[in-house]
Amino acid sequence: MDGNKLDWNALERDLVAWRRDLHKYPESAWTEFRTSSLVARRLEKLGYGLTVGLDTVELSAVMGRPPRSEIDAHIQRAIRQGGDAEWIDKMREYPGVVAALKTGRPGPVVSIRFDMDCVDVDETKLPSHRPNEEGFASVNDLLMHACGHDAHTAMGLGLAAVLTAKQDDLKGEIRLIFQPGEEGCRGAYAMTQKGVVDGSDYFLAMHIGGGVPSGVFGLNSLGYLCTAKFDVEFTGRTAHAAGAPHEGHNALLAAAAAALSLHGIAPHRDGSLRVNVGVLSAGTGRNVIPGKAFMKAETRGQTQKIADYVYERAQKILQGAAAMYETEVTVVKTGAGTDAAGDAPLVAKAGEAIRETGLFREVLETVQGGGSEDATWMMRRVQELGGQATYLALGSNIAAPHHNGCFDIDESSMILGVKALAAIVGKLSQ
Repeated sequence: MDGNKLDWNALERDLVAWRRDLHKYPESAWTEFRTSSLVARRLEKLGYGLTVGLDTVELSAVMGRPPRSEIDAHIQRAIRQGGDAEWIDKMREYPGVVAALKTGRPGPVVSIRFDMDCVDVDETKLPSHRPNEEGFASVNDLLMHACGHDAHTAMGLGLAAVLTAKQDDLKGEIRLIFQPGEEGCRGAYAMTQKGVVDGSDYFLAMHIGGGVPSGVFGLNSLGYLCTAKFDVEFTGRTAHAAGAPHEGHNALLAAAAAALSLHGIAPHRDGSLRVNVGVLSAGTGRNVIPGKAFMKAETRGQTQKIADYVYERAQKILQGAAAMYETEVTVVKTGAGTDAAGDAPLVAKAGEAIRETGLFREVLETVQGGGSEDATWMMRRVQELGGQATYLALGSNIAAPHHNGCFDIDESSMILGVKALAAIVGKLSQ
C-alpha cells in the first residue's frame, strides 16, 4: 500500500472494530493470550519480524503472574473466544509480542510500547453505557478494559499498518512492544530485563485519556509514583475461641494490626507517599481463632528514595505485627514501578512533529500523570544505555474515571493517536 494513498477512513473504522473486539473479551495481567495471538497474527501478515511469549520476558523478573494451575483455563478461554491457537502455543504460556520493522537503511532504533491488559473490575450493566447499547461490553466477569488499553492495542495495530505502508520513507528499525501486565506494574520489568528495549535510540509510550480532553496532546507525562505491590500471608494457629483461646495464635489480629500501622507510616519531608491495603481476608468460622490471614497492599513514593523508605517501613511493620501475635509472615512482591521523565531533545522533536500535523487544538509540553506506570522501567533502561525516552498523553473525553465500571473513551481520538505516533516516528527516522 502506497504511504501517500492510505485510506485513513478505512483505518479509522478498523481501529474502532479492533478496539471493540478487545473490549468485549478483556484479559487481565499475564493472561492476554487471545489479545497477543490476534496481534501476532495480524503483524505477521504485515511482514513484521516477531518475538512472542516466553522469548519476550526474563522469567526470574516476572512478578504477579497467576498460579501455573490457572494458566490453562485462561488459555482455553482465549481459544474459545476466538484466539489463534497456533500463536498461543508458540507463546509457551506467557503472553507478549515484540514486532520489528527493519527498513534496511541506516537509522535509529525507535521502540514504542502498547499495553494490552484490562482492569479487574465489573463493567456496569446500565443500559445507557455505550458498550451495552452497541453490544461490545465485556463478557468476562470482573474483567473490563476500564483504562483504555484496548484502544492502545488497537492503535498499535493501526500504527503497524501505517508504518508498513510508509516504510520506503523510513530509516532504521521500529519496534512495536505489546506488553502484558501493566496493571499492578507487573510486566514491563520482566520485558526490560529480557532486553527488548536494548539498543533503542528512542523510546515512546502513550496513554489515552488520563484527564486530558479530546483534541489535546501531551508531550511529556510527569509525576508517576514509584511503587511496590505485595501480597502478605500471616500464618498462626487455630484453636477453639472459647474452649482454648490461649492455644491459638490469631493471624487475623496480626493482619489487622499491620493494616492499621501501615496506614500510619510517617510522611517523608522530601515528597509525597501513599500506602493502601486493598484486600484483607481471614478466618473460617465464628468460634475459631483464625490461623490464616491474607492481605494485598501497595506502597508508593514521589521518588525512588521515598518509595524505598515507605516499603522498608512497611516490611518492618509486617514483621512486628507477626511477632506481636506469635505468627509467621511471608511477603511476595507482585509488581513494581519506578520514576522517569522525558528527555528534552526528544520532547522537542515530538512537539515539532505533532505541531506540523495540525491535528490538535492544543499541544502541552508537560502533563501530570496519575498513579504509577511500569513503562518507566523501559524509559529508564533506554536512558541508562544512552537513548532518549518520553511518555505521551493522547487526549480523549471519557465517560467515567479510569478503573471505573462506566469508563469509555472518545473513539475518534484513536485515529489522531495513530497519526501522531506515525508523525513522530517519521521525524525521528529522518
